[in-house]
Amino acid sequence: MDIVVRAFFAFLFVFLLTRLIGRRELSSLEPFDLILLVVVGDLMQQGITQSDMSFTGAVLATGTFAVLVLAVSYLGFRFRGLQPLLDPQPLIVVQDGDVIESNLRKERMTVDELLAEARLQQIASLEEIRWAVLESNGKLSFIKKR
Repeated sequence: MDIVVRAFFAFLFVFLLTRLIGRRELSSLEPFDLILLVVVGDLMQQGITQSDMSFTGAVLATGTFAVLVLAVSYLGFRFRGLQPLLDPQPLIVVQDGDVIESNLRKERMTVDELLAEARLQQIASLEEIRWAVLESNGKLSFIKKR
C-alpha cells in the first residue's frame, strides 16, 4: 500500500509540474529535454518504489499511474468545470494580424517563435493571419485571411 500512496503523490507532482512548465515547452523537446525527462522518470521510480525491485511493486506503481490518468480523463469529461484545470484550453495569440501580447506572455512565447512557426507553415507575415491559436497540445494552428 505504501507504493500506491507514493505513486499517487508522485502523479500529483508530475501533473502539477507539467502544468507549470507550460504546453509550448512540452511540445518542442530538445535533446537535452528528452534526456532530462528520462532522468526525472528514473528518479521518480526510485522515489516511488524505493528499494522494492519486485514485479508486484512495479505493477502497483504503474497501475496506480494508469488509474490516475484514467480518473483525470474521466473527471474532465464528466465535469466540464474541471476541464480548464485538467486540460488547457486553446489560446488565441494572433487575431486579424495583431499579436495578443498578454497571451504570448502567459505562455512565455516570443513573437519571433510565433513568426518562425508561421514560416514553417508557409505564412510570410502576420498580416496574412486571421487567427493563430496555441492548441492544448502546444502546437500552433494558423487560419489565413481570405
